[in-house]
Amino acid sequence: MHFKKNRILAHSNPVIERPILLRWTTVGLVSFSVLGMVAAFATSPIGADRQIPQISIVEQLATPITSPIQPASSDTFFREERVQRTDTVSSLIARLGVVDREASDFLRLNPKVQAVSRQLRPGKLVVAKTGRNGELHSLYFPLNGKDATLLIERNEGGFVTAEHIQNLEIQTIVKSGEIRSSLFGATDAAGIPDAIATQLAEIFAGEIDFHRDLRKGDHFSLVYEVLSSYGQAMRSGRILSAEFTNNHKTYNAYWFPSEENKGGYYTADGKSLRKAFLRSPLEFSRITSGFTNARLHPVLQTWRAHKGVDYGAPTGTKVRSVADGIVEVAGHQGGYGNLIVLRHQGIYSTAYGHLSGFATGIKKGSRVSQGDAIGYVGQTGLASGPHLHYEFRINSQQVNPLAVALPNAIPLESSQLARYKNHIAPLRVQLELAAQIQTASIE
Repeated sequence: MHFKKNRILAHSNPVIERPILLRWTTVGLVSFSVLGMVAAFATSPIGADRQIPQISIVEQLATPITSPIQPASSDTFFREERVQRTDTVSSLIARLGVVDREASDFLRLNPKVQAVSRQLRPGKLVVAKTGRNGELHSLYFPLNGKDATLLIERNEGGFVTAEHIQNLEIQTIVKSGEIRSSLFGATDAAGIPDAIATQLAEIFAGEIDFHRDLRKGDHFSLVYEVLSSYGQAMRSGRILSAEFTNNHKTYNAYWFPSEENKGGYYTADGKSLRKAFLRSPLEFSRITSGFTNARLHPVLQTWRAHKGVDYGAPTGTKVRSVADGIVEVAGHQGGYGNLIVLRHQGIYSTAYGHLSGFATGIKKGSRVSQGDAIGYVGQTGLASGPHLHYEFRINSQQVNPLAVALPNAIPLESSQLARYKNHIAPLRVQLELAAQIQTASIE
């Protein structure tokens, strides 16, 4: 399922990636060689007045065999395009400059190509090798969930497909940005991938409410990984360190891998940023109704308490568990419609109502981890439109989830702090560099 930016956090005029035209020719190489020879002759030490003996030699030479001149590589073009949200295979190859009926028919009918077309994701890089007149020689489609590419290539009998394993290299990228209108607007302007922007919001989700707390002038710096193949960025990796200044208060985060091949994000002094509970069960949304003791019910048209928070979002939006827990209820329940209730540690539980459906494996007794998809936004029960009704309960009593003090996760042990300080030292330097670049650009 494509990731869709919410209008609250998405820029109204996203940066559009332009195609890059790469062209290699043998002419340039030949010209360079000829010029080199001319230079060599020009620096010859032989003087004009020097007498050079001449000897005439006559040899019988065979008549050279002529052959047709092979097409120059200047007739071949490499073009690349990033997938846009509304792209189909047809629109994509059109932007790549492919004008080839045979290729179009093959791409439209081949089952492997059709399977890839159904999982086109924005930001993916597609590369085409074409002739001067737009005829397709080869096409490279990145495969989702794999470090591989689907290669479509023309041979004497037509087109063939094959999967190629990519040799991915990890590159470290340093970027910064400033909030002008929204989080995604700022990351778009800075050329930061959507997947990294989402990670940024998730890392600071326990400290910053990205639905309500963002301010114009807030700024951030990032160090993150990009996986590339032959110099081409294929997909985003993990944020290694981040700093976010929100309403004049600065938060920082550093990724620290554990010995069990896991890890987490911690502050500079080793405190965990992983809260026991996330602030919101949706990645991005807007609050349509808050916690109150008196609200006019939109369906019943009567005044009654609203013991939860409603988040407006399109039907099908992923709902996530705010904490580790066990499914206590998963079914239809009166005005809640499709409802999930999770039992967490100690005295805590959470409820998610009006769902359009449940995620795979969600049933009574199932265990879930923080951030797992448990269901999808809907309009079941007493709901006037698609939204999520979310409740936070202490001893089975609803409390305001936006105001309650959430418990923290366990910090690093003292025995780990020395290794942690050494690990984050170069990341802190890179963050400072990114912040200096941001300050200079603002000034």
